[in-house]
Amino acid sequence: MNKLPLIIKREFIAKVRNKSFIVMTFLSPLLFVAIAVFVGYLSTMKADLKTIAIHDESRRFVNEFKNDEEFKYVDLSALDIKFLKDSIVNESYEGLLIIPNLSNNNLLQKNIQYISNESPGIMFVQDLEEVISKKITQENFDKQGIDTLKINNAKAKVAIQIKKTNGETTFEGLNMIKTVVGGAFGYLIMMFIVLYGNMVMRSVIEEKTSRIIEVIISSVKPFQLMMGKIIGTSLAGILQFLIWAILGLTAMFILSSIFGVQMGATAGVQDQVMQSSQSDFASNAQIIIKELRNLPIATILISFIIYFIGGYFLYSSFYASIGAAVDNETDSQQFLLPIIMPLILGVYIGFFTVINDPHGTIATVFSMIPLTSPIVMMMRIPFGVPWWQIAISVTILFATFFGVVWFAAKIYRIGILMYGKKPSWKELYKWLKY
Repeated sequence: MNKLPLIIKREFIAKVRNKSFIVMTFLSPLLFVAIAVFVGYLSTMKADLKTIAIHDESRRFVNEFKNDEEFKYVDLSALDIKFLKDSIVNESYEGLLIIPNLSNNNLLQKNIQYISNESPGIMFVQDLEEVISKKITQENFDKQGIDTLKINNAKAKVAIQIKKTNGETTFEGLNMIKTVVGGAFGYLIMMFIVLYGNMVMRSVIEEKTSRIIEVIISSVKPFQLMMGKIIGTSLAGILQFLIWAILGLTAMFILSSIFGVQMGATAGVQDQVMQSSQSDFASNAQIIIKELRNLPIATILISFIIYFIGGYFLYSSFYASIGAAVDNETDSQQFLLPIIMPLILGVYIGFFTVINDPHGTIATVFSMIPLTSPIVMMMRIPFGVPWWQIAISVTILFATFFGVVWFAAKIYRIGILMYGKKPSWKELYKWLKY
């Protein structure tokens, strides 16, 4: 009698009825929202006002620095430099900008110093350099008798209109939106693989250390037990994802209804400038919404489910074999790094290659390699991928899964009854040959 359905049912019910599963299913979305709100709040917080002392011996640049919410510039050119340096040491000022009195601008631009107790930020230094460079450039123009007004008027500002072959207007940030959409689904796959793969490994280790496994395999084949754990846990993961999707869509519908009413109620009290800016924003928003609708949504969602199942099955086979080979989670660390590295590589390939060349050789090859295809291909699909490439990638992924399961089952059936010995890579190789 095939007992695989019974094992799948047992694993699924055990995961779903677990208190931590129930709590995290409803608590995780709230945690994500809370983190997003907290990050948004931190981004609105103003930094502490920092006072920068300026010692400008030439008096040519001191008035060029403008105060803002983060930096305040104080002209202390009349004071002694040694005294100012001591003030920096005593933290009376954040930093000291020293500009010598040199008539030769080529020599001057190489002898400007900024002194502080700690290394300044890159953007801050670039801002200082830009202010001084702009002033020196203007003086060089004046010495050469160059009319800067004519130069500014002669500068061209090109705005390329991006259109599709069917004549529809699009915008420059379309690729970024596609990258965000694909990256979000790719990252979700990686997160779920790691999360539920570890869940499979811990389940195997728990049954092994409690010696329950000895009773179970007396009536069930090790291969059926391993597959039952993988499939049962994957079904629990899909259920959890569906619950999150329903909660997310419900929240989006409620928020869009609330903000839609508020925008309609306040539209009549806006002045002409605000109406104009809102009109531009609405126009851009319409283009964004239109482009989002033009994305292959059905292909993305179907591919997400297929790649999630294929990627999860593939990596869970590794996790299950590791769980069978070790006696505790501490011993498993030496085997987890080679498993996690391809996932990390897939994320890096996706974000640093797909965004620039989604149909290039590197992106295409890594979307076919089974260890990285669930992430890289999901990042490529929003850019439009031929169906035959997706079919080949999925075929290779599931074919690799069946091959890995065959090897993983050999490790699983031997390691599940091994106790008190830390396995090595050499030992695992012997189990494969057994």
